[in-house]
This record gives sequence, structure tokens and C-alpha cells, in this order.
Amino acid sequence: MENFADVKYVLDGFLFVIMGALVMWMAAGFAMLEAGLTRSKNTATILTKNITLYALAGITYYFIGYNLMYGDGNALSGSIGPVVAESGGDYPTMADFFFQMVFVATAASVVSGTIAERMKLWPFIIFVFVLTSFIYPLQGHWTWGGSELGGLLEGFSDFAGSTIVHSVGGWAALAGVLLLGARKGKYSKDGSIKAIPGSNLPLATLGTFILWLGWFGFNGGSQLALGSKDDIDGIASVIASTNMAAAAGAITAMILTQLIYKRVDLTMVLNGALGGLVAVTAGPDLGMNVAFIDGIVGGILVVLAVPFFDKLRIDDPVGALSVHLVCGIWGTLAVGIFNPDVSILAQIKGIVVIGLFVFIASFIVWYILKITMGIRVSEEVEYEGLDVHECGLEAYPEFNKINR
Repeated sequence: MENFADVKYVLDGFLFVIMGALVMWMAAGFAMLEAGLTRSKNTATILTKNITLYALAGITYYFIGYNLMYGDGNALSGSIGPVVAESGGDYPTMADFFFQMVFVATAASVVSGTIAERMKLWPFIIFVFVLTSFIYPLQGHWTWGGSELGGLLEGFSDFAGSTIVHSVGGWAALAGVLLLGARKGKYSKDGSIKAIPGSNLPLATLGTFILWLGWFGFNGGSQLALGSKDDIDGIASVIASTNMAAAAGAITAMILTQLIYKRVDLTMVLNGALGGLVAVTAGPDLGMNVAFIDGIVGGILVVLAVPFFDKLRIDDPVGALSVHLVCGIWGTLAVGIFNPDVSILAQIKGIVVIGLFVFIASFIVWYILKITMGIRVSEEVEYEGLDVHECGLEAYPEFNKINR
């Protein structure tokens, strides 16, 4: 390395690769969390969905999504085509591609949890193809891609993706679950709500810790540079703030469930931590005190939003809408509240424009899938479990009543 520019190129590329690897590990966290918070008869299907969506995102974002998001084009669209490994820039192109790719996989993972236990496998995979190829990259082109949608989204700020990643996954999931409907037996005609406990809370807890760890790469890597003292100071501050928000969210959910239900609800504590993480993602560069507030409000919102969605008879087995959609909106608004350089109006405008686009586009795709190939399994398949019918195997065959 002959000069400082070479050193900076190496360090910036290293940041993308290492932080991207941490974010990739979040795929395991989503898989474990979803499997743990749902019933064992659907576990193999859930694991199949999660590894497939990650693999598919890697392919579609390479051939279509990355250049659509960051390529040349007008305010509505970028350029479609495979990534070209260019050299001579500020950082390796393929390092940037990898780091951005794991983000789109995260958005797809949000959808997986919301529609769990009653959706057919292949319609879900087709939707992931559309989401990762077009829906996510288009709204990303208007924001991180720099087009600002012809100036409509000028001034919108989202450091690492409370809206651009997490709420996008939430809006896409909400569109799907409205067409899909609730699991059988979840809501009765008399208005009562039946709790459907998860099969493995240790697994769900492990998944949460994996996500917590991966989030350091998610937010820390979004500093996008490692070539100076200011950069490493910024990364350290972002990671510390990310940890603070998660901790505040978990403790808040713990205290609140004790006050409301007279006992601590572990699932709420787990989602409280995740809600804090989602909330701080839009502004982890604003310091520890803001992160602390982000986490507290995120934890409160999760505890309140989960029963709220149940009252609306929107069945979300893992609480993904409460965590990613609701807390994503809060975190984006918080930037406008706590950052004097960002307008709250610009934040609201970004939330509304991106939310409407993703929800409407996703609803259209889900609806086409519903009327063509169907998106929901039969009542018999749902009762017996998706594993046998969708995958031909079970995650825990020794517990199968038929084989006893």
C-alpha cells in the first residue's frame, strides 16, 4: 500500500465485509426466533423459508436489485442488470454489494414471521423474489440511492433502515396477512382471543441474542467508512447506542408486562429488545441518551401493539408487525424529533410515501398470487402441520402422534 488512499480503500472494504457477515448471521436469528415462537409441527417449513429467502435474496439482488437501487436512472427507477465488480472507486464494489444484500434479506425475513403457520411455501418464495428484485430496491433508489423521488423525499433521514428496511418488511407483511387471514382457532366468533404458545422459548431467546449481535453490524456498518479516526469514533458510538436501545427496550417491556399482567412475559421482553433495536436503527448516531429514549418507547410500543393487532384480528405469530413496522415508524420519527438538522415533516413524508408504495405494491402481488395459485394451505394441512405436506419431513418426528 503506497498511500493513505490505499489504506482507506482496504479499511472501508473490510468494514463492509465484516459487518455484512454479522448482518448475515441475523438470518439465523430470525430463523431461530420464528421457529421458537411457533408450533413444532411447522418448524421444518419455517427453517426452509428462512434459508431459502436468504439464498434467493443473494441471487436476485445481484442480478436485478442492486443496480436498480444504486444504478443510474430517473427518479422512478434505476438500471436493471448484474453487479459489475468495478475497481478504482472509494471501496470495493462487491463489498458494498454484499453489505447491501444482507439488508434486503432482513426485510424479507420480517415477512416470514408474520405469515407463519398457514401460508403455502411457493407463493411466499415468489413474493420474496418480487420484494427483493423490485419493491425493496425501488424505494431504496428513492432514498439511499439518492434520487429523492424527484425531490419529494428530500431531507428524509434514515441512518440504517428503520423505515427503509424494517418498516418496508412490515408493510409488505401487513399486506400479505390481511389477504391471508388468521390461523384457525386464533379468534373465536364471540370475540375471544386464544393464545397459541410457541414451541421453544430457549430457541426464541437464542434467536434474539443472535439478532442483537448481528445488529451491531447492521448499524455499525452503516457508518460506511473506517478510514479515519472520526469514522471509528462514529462506529463505536453507533454500536454502543444500538446496545443501549436494545437493553432499554427489554427492561421496559419487562417492567410493563409485570405492571399490566402481574407477571413478566418472556416473549414480550424478547420483542422489547428487538423493538428497541429497530427504533434506534434510524438514528444510532445521535448518542446514548437518544438511544435510551428510543429503546424505552420501543419497548412500550411493542407491549401495547401486540394486543392491539389482536383486537384488529390481525394474527402475527411472532409480533413482527409490532417490532418492525410500529417501532420502525417510531424510530424514523424520533430522528426528526431529536436531530435539529432533520425536519419532522420530511420524516413523516418519507414514512407515508414509502409505506403507501410498499403496501400497495405488495398487496397487488399477494392478491395476484391468491387468485392464481392460492396462498393459504387447506384447513387439514394447517391442522396436521405444514412440515409433512410442504417439506415431507418433520423437525421433531419423535413427537408425531401418528408415529407413536
